[in-house]
Amino acid sequence: MSTPSTILLSALAPAAGWAVHAWRMRARLNTARRDPLTGLVTRDGFTRRATVLLKDPRAVVVLADVDRFKQINDTHGHAAGDALLKATADRLTHYVQDSGVAGRLGGDEFAAVVIDDHGTVGDLLAVLHGVLARPVEGQDPDVRTTVSLGWVRASDFPDDDLSGLLRRADEAMYAAKQARAGLRRAGLGRLLATVTGRRAGRTGARTASPVVEVAA
Repeated sequence: MSTPSTILLSALAPAAGWAVHAWRMRARLNTARRDPLTGLVTRDGFTRRATVLLKDPRAVVVLADVDRFKQINDTHGHAAGDALLKATADRLTHYVQDSGVAGRLGGDEFAAVVIDDHGTVGDLLAVLHGVLARPVEGQDPDVRTTVSLGWVRASDFPDDDLSGLLRRADEAMYAAKQARAGLRRAGLGRLLATVTGRRAGRTGARTASPVVEVAA
Protein backbone atom coordinates (compact mmCIF):
# COMPACT_ATOMS: atom_id res chain seq x y z
CA MET A 1 0.00 0.00 0.00
CA SER A 2 1.29 3.41 -0.86
CA THR A 3 2.13 5.70 1.96
CA PRO A 4 1.11 9.40 1.88
CA SER A 5 4.76 10.34 1.28
CA THR A 6 5.01 8.04 -1.73
CA ILE A 7 1.80 9.45 -3.19
CA LEU A 8 3.04 12.99 -2.67
CA LEU A 9 6.37 12.26 -4.34
CA SER A 10 4.59 10.61 -7.24
CA ALA A 11 2.53 13.75 -7.78
CA LEU A 12 5.46 16.14 -7.41
CA ALA A 13 7.74 14.42 -9.91
CA PRO A 14 5.64 15.24 -13.03
CA ALA A 15 5.01 18.76 -11.74
CA ALA A 16 8.74 19.34 -11.31
CA GLY A 17 9.35 18.00 -14.79
CA TRP A 18 6.83 20.40 -16.29
CA ALA A 19 8.32 23.30 -14.32
CA VAL A 20 11.77 22.58 -15.72
CA HIS A 21 10.33 22.23 -19.22
CA ALA A 22 8.48 25.57 -18.90
CA TRP A 23 11.63 27.27 -17.63
CA ARG A 24 13.62 25.97 -20.60
CA MET A 25 10.93 27.10 -23.03
CA ARG A 26 10.91 30.60 -21.52
CA ALA A 27 14.70 30.74 -21.72
CA ARG A 28 14.64 29.74 -25.39
CA LEU A 29 11.91 32.26 -26.18
CA ASN A 30 13.84 35.01 -24.39
CA THR A 31 16.97 34.12 -26.39
CA ALA A 32 15.03 34.20 -29.65
CA ARG A 33 13.83 37.72 -28.84
CA ARG A 34 17.37 39.02 -28.36
CA ASP A 35 19.96 40.01 -30.91
CA PRO A 36 22.68 37.31 -30.75
CA LEU A 37 25.54 39.81 -31.18
CA THR A 38 24.58 42.63 -28.82
CA GLY A 39 22.15 40.96 -26.44
CA LEU A 40 19.64 43.76 -26.99
CA VAL A 41 16.01 42.99 -27.67
CA THR A 42 15.08 42.67 -31.31
CA ARG A 43 12.61 44.95 -33.06
CA ASP A 44 9.54 43.00 -31.88
CA GLY A 45 10.62 42.99 -28.25
CA PHE A 46 11.58 46.64 -28.43
CA THR A 47 8.22 47.57 -29.95
CA ARG A 48 6.24 45.83 -27.20
CA ARG A 49 8.15 47.45 -24.34
CA ALA A 50 8.42 50.86 -26.02
CA THR A 51 4.68 51.00 -26.67
CA VAL A 52 4.03 50.59 -22.95
CA LEU A 53 6.59 53.26 -22.03
CA LEU A 54 5.06 55.75 -24.47
CA LYS A 55 1.94 55.88 -22.31
CA ASP A 56 4.02 58.05 -19.98
CA PRO A 57 4.04 61.71 -21.16
CA ARG A 58 7.68 62.00 -20.06
CA ALA A 59 8.80 59.39 -22.60
CA VAL A 60 11.59 60.26 -25.02
CA VAL A 61 12.46 58.31 -28.18
CA VAL A 62 16.11 58.15 -29.20
CA LEU A 63 17.58 56.82 -32.43
CA ALA A 64 21.33 56.17 -32.75
CA ASP A 65 23.32 55.41 -35.88
CA VAL A 66 27.04 54.51 -35.89
CA ASP A 67 29.03 56.87 -38.11
CA ARG A 68 31.48 55.44 -40.66
CA PHE A 69 30.60 51.88 -39.71
CA LYS A 70 31.29 50.51 -43.18
CA GLN A 71 34.71 52.15 -43.11
CA ILE A 72 35.52 50.43 -39.81
CA ASN A 73 34.48 47.08 -41.28
CA ASP A 74 36.47 47.62 -44.46
CA THR A 75 39.59 48.84 -42.68
CA HIS A 76 39.74 46.71 -39.55
CA GLY A 77 37.58 43.71 -40.41
CA HIS A 78 34.16 42.45 -39.39
CA ALA A 79 35.34 41.29 -35.96
CA ALA A 80 36.29 44.89 -35.13
CA GLY A 81 32.93 46.08 -36.48
CA ASP A 82 31.11 43.54 -34.31
CA ALA A 83 33.09 44.69 -31.26
CA LEU A 84 32.07 48.27 -31.99
CA LEU A 85 28.40 47.32 -32.23
CA LYS A 86 28.62 45.33 -28.99
CA ALA A 87 30.28 48.25 -27.18
CA THR A 88 27.65 50.66 -28.50
CA ALA A 89 24.88 48.36 -27.28
CA ASP A 90 26.47 47.95 -23.84
CA ARG A 91 26.90 51.70 -23.39
CA LEU A 92 23.36 52.41 -24.54
CA THR A 93 22.02 49.76 -22.15
CA HIS A 94 23.92 51.34 -19.27
CA TYR A 95 22.38 54.70 -20.13
CA VAL A 96 18.85 53.31 -20.36
CA GLN A 97 19.16 50.97 -17.33
CA ASP A 98 15.80 49.82 -15.92
CA SER A 99 13.88 52.99 -16.71
CA GLY A 100 13.49 52.27 -20.40
CA VAL A 101 14.33 49.92 -23.23
CA ALA A 102 17.05 49.77 -25.86
CA GLY A 103 16.97 47.66 -28.99
CA ARG A 104 18.89 46.98 -32.17
CA LEU A 105 16.70 47.78 -35.15
CA GLY A 106 19.19 46.34 -37.61
CA GLY A 107 22.72 46.86 -38.88
CA ASP A 108 24.32 49.77 -37.05
CA GLU A 109 21.01 51.37 -36.04
CA PHE A 110 19.81 51.36 -32.43
CA ALA A 111 16.79 52.83 -30.70
CA ALA A 112 15.77 53.54 -27.13
CA VAL A 113 12.81 54.85 -25.18
CA VAL A 114 13.52 56.41 -21.79
CA ILE A 115 11.51 58.28 -19.18
CA ASP A 116 12.82 61.82 -18.65
CA ASP A 117 12.11 62.19 -14.93
CA HIS A 118 13.87 65.52 -14.44
CA GLY A 119 13.65 67.20 -17.85
CA THR A 120 17.40 66.85 -18.38
CA VAL A 121 17.45 64.28 -21.17
CA GLY A 122 19.15 66.71 -23.59
CA ASP A 123 22.12 67.12 -21.27
CA LEU A 124 22.27 63.40 -20.54
CA LEU A 125 22.24 62.54 -24.23
CA ALA A 126 25.11 64.97 -24.80
CA VAL A 127 27.10 63.02 -22.20
CA LEU A 128 26.04 59.73 -23.83
CA HIS A 129 27.24 61.00 -27.20
CA GLY A 130 30.72 61.44 -25.72
CA VAL A 131 30.65 58.02 -24.09
CA LEU A 132 29.66 56.33 -27.35
CA ALA A 133 32.69 57.86 -29.07
CA ARG A 134 35.22 56.25 -26.72
CA PRO A 135 37.60 53.58 -28.06
CA VAL A 136 36.45 49.99 -27.73
CA GLU A 137 38.13 48.26 -24.81
CA GLY A 138 40.47 45.47 -25.89
CA GLN A 139 40.52 46.66 -29.50
CA ASP A 140 42.93 48.73 -31.58
CA PRO A 141 42.51 52.38 -30.46
CA ASP A 142 41.64 53.23 -34.06
CA VAL A 143 38.49 51.10 -33.80
CA ARG A 144 36.38 54.04 -32.75
CA THR A 145 33.90 56.39 -34.28
CA THR A 146 31.10 58.74 -33.32
CA VAL A 147 27.42 57.93 -33.09
CA SER A 148 24.81 60.34 -34.41
CA LEU A 149 21.77 60.71 -32.15
CA GLY A 150 18.30 62.03 -32.88
CA TRP A 151 15.62 62.34 -30.23
CA VAL A 152 12.07 63.45 -29.76
CA ARG A 153 9.73 64.01 -26.83
CA ALA A 154 6.55 61.98 -27.14
CA SER A 155 4.57 64.84 -25.59
CA ASP A 156 5.54 67.13 -28.48
CA PHE A 157 3.60 64.88 -30.87
CA PRO A 158 0.75 63.34 -28.84
CA ASP A 159 -0.95 61.97 -31.95
CA ASP A 160 2.13 59.99 -33.07
CA ASP A 161 2.56 56.31 -32.32
CA LEU A 162 5.96 54.62 -31.93
CA SER A 163 6.46 54.43 -35.69
CA GLY A 164 5.83 58.14 -36.13
CA LEU A 165 8.13 59.10 -33.27
CA LEU A 166 10.90 56.85 -34.60
CA ARG A 167 10.52 58.58 -37.97
CA ARG A 168 10.97 61.98 -36.36
CA ALA A 169 13.96 60.77 -34.35
CA ASP A 170 15.38 59.24 -37.54
CA GLU A 171 15.06 62.56 -39.36
CA ALA A 172 16.72 64.41 -36.48
CA MET A 173 19.52 61.85 -36.40
CA TYR A 174 20.11 62.21 -40.12
CA ALA A 175 20.20 66.01 -39.80
CA ALA A 176 22.76 65.65 -36.99
CA LYS A 177 24.85 63.31 -39.12
CA GLN A 178 24.75 65.63 -42.15
CA ALA A 179 25.71 68.64 -40.02
CA ARG A 180 28.23 66.62 -37.98
CA ALA A 181 26.45 67.97 -34.94
CA GLY A 182 26.34 64.65 -33.12
CA LEU A 183 22.96 65.23 -31.52
CA ARG A 184 19.71 66.86 -32.61
CA ARG A 185 16.20 67.12 -31.23
CA ALA A 186 13.09 66.86 -33.37
CA GLY A 187 10.06 69.01 -32.73
CA LEU A 188 11.15 72.61 -33.23
CA GLY A 189 10.43 72.61 -36.94
CA ARG A 190 10.28 70.31 -39.93
CA LEU A 191 13.25 68.25 -41.05
CA LEU A 192 13.40 66.23 -44.26
CA ALA A 193 10.07 65.45 -45.90
CA THR A 194 9.24 61.77 -45.81
CA VAL A 195 6.74 59.36 -47.27
CA THR A 196 5.44 56.25 -45.45
CA GLY A 197 7.49 57.10 -42.42
CA ARG A 198 10.98 56.94 -43.94
CA ARG A 199 13.31 59.71 -44.97
CA ALA A 200 14.89 59.87 -48.43
CA GLY A 201 17.27 56.99 -49.05
CA ARG A 202 15.46 54.61 -46.72
CA THR A 203 13.29 51.77 -47.95
CA GLY A 204 9.79 53.02 -48.60
CA ALA A 205 10.69 56.67 -49.10
CA ARG A 206 10.43 58.57 -52.34
CA THR A 207 13.63 58.99 -54.34
CA ALA A 208 13.65 62.77 -54.22
CA SER A 209 12.84 64.53 -50.96
CA PRO A 210 12.89 68.29 -50.68
CA VAL A 211 15.06 69.77 -48.00
CA VAL A 212 13.14 72.10 -45.71
CA GLU A 213 13.92 73.93 -42.50
CA VAL A 214 16.00 71.88 -40.07
CA ALA A 215 15.20 72.02 -36.37
CA ALA A 216 17.91 73.34 -34.12
